Amino acid sequence: MNHIRIVLTGLAVSICVAVLSGCPPRPPRAGDTRTFEGIQFQWCPAGTFQMGSPEDEVGRDDDETQHTVTLTEGFWLSTFEVKQDQWLEFMESNPSSTEGDNLPVDNISWEDVQVFLVLLNAAKASAVFRLPTEAQWEYAYRAGTATRFYWGEDFNGTDIDAHAWFSDNSGFEIHPVGEKGSNAWGLYDMSGNVSEFCQDYYGEYPEEAVKDPEGPDTGEFRIVRGGGFFNDRISCRAAVRERSQELGGDSGRGFRLLRIAD
Repeated sequence: MNHIRIVLTGLAVSICVAVLSGCPPRPPRAGDTRTFEGIQFQWCPAGTFQMGSPEDEVGRDDDETQHTVTLTEGFWLSTFEVKQDQWLEFMESNPSSTEGDNLPVDNISWEDVQVFLVLLNAAKASAVFRLPTEAQWEYAYRAGTATRFYWGEDFNGTDIDAHAWFSDNSGFEIHPVGEKGSNAWGLYDMSGNVSEFCQDYYGEYPEEAVKDPEGPDTGEFRIVRGGGFFNDRISCRAAVRERSQELGGDSGRGFRLLRIAD
């Protein structure tokens, strides 16, 4: 027993010496949580996944051509959709259809989000925040899964209630962030509540494998993902794509933040 105590004590001393000597912390792992500027984020590691949906997926739309995507760099994605109190820290007014500090901001346009990002980044000189690309968003939603939803295929709709606010359980109202179950990387409300703007213009998917796609250079619409409180359960699938004009607010549309890695 004394020998065991000596070994454990030596290990503890070694750990303390490593910390005090300035050894770098371990690289972040999938689902690690970190707070930047008072906003909580989850780590999404670099990786390869199948974006879109297979041709036999139930509920599939024609614009979901499945293709291989590689993201060469990891990123931090905000744990929750951006809340109204966070919005008001930088913006003069709250456009949301229903007001509440812990509710996600909505009734905003893609251009409104760009204004918010300019002000946020100007105030936080050490960080770069932006919207995720469509590929980053779907990769984060899936969190290593390849099913219709991040909790499984859920063909009978028996499991969605535990994970998403959608038309059947929301009362057609926005709900506070984080009340439903998270995905494997600790991200909440990726399905349902408010749908989320991405950085990309809407466009057709390629059929070949791609790295770090950013969508078309120009377009008429911006991508919106995730489905919302007003959508049916099929519209909350991982691969569903919506589109929106850059200008003009829309009830039920919000966003979450991406922070590039240090």
